[in-house]
Amino acid sequence: MKAQENDSVPYISLDKMPNIINCLPAPPVPGSEMFQHDINRYVWGKEQRNDSLRNAIARKDAIWGMQYVLDTFEEAFGMHISKAETPEIWKLMQHGVNTVTQIRSTPKAFYQRIRPFKYFEEHLLTYNKEEDESIIANDGSYPSGHTATAWAAAMILAELNPAHADALFARAYQYGESRLIVGAHWQSDVEAGRLVAAIGYSQVHNSPEYCEQMARAKAEFNRLSGAAVATDDCSDFVHITDVVPDAILEIRYHSTYNFVGERIDGYFAPTAMLSREAATALKAVSDDLKAQGYRLKIFDAYRPQRAVDHFMRWAQDLHATEMKQYFYPELNKNVLIPDYIARKSGHTRGSTVDLTLFDMKTEKEVDMGCTFDWFGVESHPDFCGNPDTGKYTGGKSPAGRSITAEQFHNRMILRQAMLRHGFKPLDTEWWHFTLKNEPFPNTYFTFPLK
Repeated sequence: MKAQENDSVPYISLDKMPNIINCLPAPPVPGSEMFQHDINRYVWGKEQRNDSLRNAIARKDAIWGMQYVLDTFEEAFGMHISKAETPEIWKLMQHGVNTVTQIRSTPKAFYQRIRPFKYFEEHLLTYNKEEDESIIANDGSYPSGHTATAWAAAMILAELNPAHADALFARAYQYGESRLIVGAHWQSDVEAGRLVAAIGYSQVHNSPEYCEQMARAKAEFNRLSGAAVATDDCSDFVHITDVVPDAILEIRYHSTYNFVGERIDGYFAPTAMLSREAATALKAVSDDLKAQGYRLKIFDAYRPQRAVDHFMRWAQDLHATEMKQYFYPELNKNVLIPDYIARKSGHTRGSTVDLTLFDMKTEKEVDMGCTFDWFGVESHPDFCGNPDTGKYTGGKSPAGRSITAEQFHNRMILRQAMLRHGFKPLDTEWWHFTLKNEPFPNTYFTFPLK
């Protein structure tokens, strides 16, 4: 399914771009060694569908549209890109990516390569959801347009923010592999898509208009991103318990009971802080829930950047697995970046909170079905139910786990109260919420918690 079309005008017209047929090798022919490699990778892609998280990523990556691509790269880039919030960057991406990738259309039409799902007479993983088989079945498979688009986007975004180049290209590489997993492209299509993007990117800099727009986009990026506040001045922040006096604090990162297994850098005291605006909104949540018989229990709120850096160092040490059985028993540690741990965290902007409910009648923490910081689908708000309707559906994770209707309902009590008072949820963690109108959307603070 096409989420939206990119109808932007390219900086360089197609007739002035390289003829990509003269640049790319022809796609592998059936019976060749390279074609057998394509088949082997198709089988590999089908195996990846058994990983529910990777399955979900691949399905989302199938949605066609520039804004979806920009949303996909938001975390790796470190900033949300939209026409309203970042008009210069948005314009650069709309026209720049279109210029780079337009050359893919010539070899697609020339080779008219059959797509793997059609070759094997199977269905796309995305059938009847993100992607329409009837539309793409007769569209040439070589090269991959999705891959070219993602690779072009990563190159332009890395030019804007070179400090995040590794994360951007890692996400773009994953995006290309998603085409194998859904069955829409062969491995050689994906590789050709990256080459198409590289060739197009080498030419776009010949456009004075592109270079001028890049300069405007860089100025906008520098203005909006700013530098992290490396100071003990936390005058725009408050301690949560100063605003919500009866909030219960269990600051996991000040303890050793967390996925790392040691106290995290920057947590000098077991306290929780938020921006004033987020704390005020959380007070409204607390008042709402107290009327229902609950208090708030806080696991984490503002998180110093040095803590995020600590997470990254730990994640890269594949031998440090002391807490694996408690927080990620089914996962290999090498998949935690970027699927679970990011180089930049919304917590560091000061308006995100991790929390749960405390039942005032039973004087116990409410049972949500899995612990805070559990790495797995069991933490997703839509696990065993629909969070939009609040309806419990049941089901099991790949590991055979489930949650009860009561546990799902408990999650919904927290979620609905947070949404009512201006917070937005995260689709992978039932406990994680960010103030919609956060006051520091592009600033990452570093002052420690004292």
